[in-house]
Amino acid sequence: MTSIDNSSFGKEFMNNLINRNPGEVEFHQAVHEVTESLLDFIEDNPKYKNAKILERMSEAERIIIFRVPWQDDKGEVQINRGYRIEMNSAIGPYKGGLRFHPTVNLGILKFLAFEQVFKNSLTTLPMGGGKGGSDFDPKQKTDGEVMRFCQSFMTELSRHIGSNTDVPAGDIGVGGREIGFLFGQYKRIRNEFTGVLTGKGREWGGSLIRPEATGYGNVYFADEMLKTRNDSFKDKTVTISGSGNVAQFTTEKVTELGGKVVTLSDSSGFIYDADGIDAEKLKFVMRLKNIKRGRIEEYAKKFGAEYHPNKRPWRIKCDVALPSATQNEINKEEAELLINNGCICVSEGANMPSTPDAVEVYLKNKILYGPGKAANAGGVSVSGLEMSQNSLRMSWTREEVDGHLKRIMQDIHSTCVKYGKTKDGFINYVDGANIGGFVKVAEAMLAQGLV
Repeated sequence: MTSIDNSSFGKEFMNNLINRNPGEVEFHQAVHEVTESLLDFIEDNPKYKNAKILERMSEAERIIIFRVPWQDDKGEVQINRGYRIEMNSAIGPYKGGLRFHPTVNLGILKFLAFEQVFKNSLTTLPMGGGKGGSDFDPKQKTDGEVMRFCQSFMTELSRHIGSNTDVPAGDIGVGGREIGFLFGQYKRIRNEFTGVLTGKGREWGGSLIRPEATGYGNVYFADEMLKTRNDSFKDKTVTISGSGNVAQFTTEKVTELGGKVVTLSDSSGFIYDADGIDAEKLKFVMRLKNIKRGRIEEYAKKFGAEYHPNKRPWRIKCDVALPSATQNEINKEEAELLINNGCICVSEGANMPSTPDAVEVYLKNKILYGPGKAANAGGVSVSGLEMSQNSLRMSWTREEVDGHLKRIMQDIHSTCVKYGKTKDGFINYVDGANIGGFVKVAEAMLAQGLV
């Protein structure tokens, strides 16, 4: 594989991108990783180079930035900043989550939107890529404060979205409560009941297993990777980071397939339960995180597990690691620790949780590595299925949706194998996901001309 440093096209492209987008390091990282995979493919297919497809794909079609004024419970006015990145609509309406978190900025959302284009393409569903959110922090806010913020946020966002234009979903900090408030305000402003948001409540247009989808999908993808080596989750020790929706339902599905999950984490630290986090213990985590909104340290006190403050779980011996928290949570040293401790598979439930140096360690050691744009596409896949159900004015059963999700993850895996299998039989899932996601969007852009 040609590296960017050895390619005049690659160096010029990345220099121009960095100069045009100064300081947006997460965006630079995401584009660099994709470009490295695509260099040889683009050189072999000059039509993409001549039409400057990669340059166009890395420039958002539209970026919306707006202020969000709202009133707290004390009657004081607060101001936050809202964003929507409408990255690429070549194969369908913009689709991607809204993130409410104090770390949200333009560079992070552009990285997420760029990744979303490839992820949505891999699902085989007709969805373009987008992302949005705000630096608002819903933690420690009352329901009334969250409602007033969401109503102000949607008052501006509503003019830019629609069921055939841009369909946001939830992400970090945006769960069922926030989606409900956002949808209610959209309905009030537009006087229409449409599938403009996904992740809705089951009673008002939502899909079964949407909360479970990212976690389930990641496990289905990892299971497909393990099958290529005649292996499975049975009797595997599994480390998971995070303790929100993705981590919770990843834990549930791993346990169902015979694995033993021994860690969960939050921003304060991680817990290690050598006996495994079984169904009853997981119920406690769900109550703790989804209802009480407490800290994972309480699990350690309840069940006598180890608690490691301000640490991440990658030092714990495991067979499979499923990072499900946030970007850049596994660095080179931690990746080497995983390998040295016997880890044979890393599959990403979060977006870009491994640093470039960590990914290099995985590939050098030829372990099974599922990058986020492939492995965690289950969430947006079921969002796409929710859009289909809304368009049809019908609801599918849990078994139907889960069956569709499993088939989509198997199809994504097959695409990665098709474009990522090397001559020695090793499957480079990074190249497979990047090239497979690129081709569909690139062909649509070529067909539609200079748009």
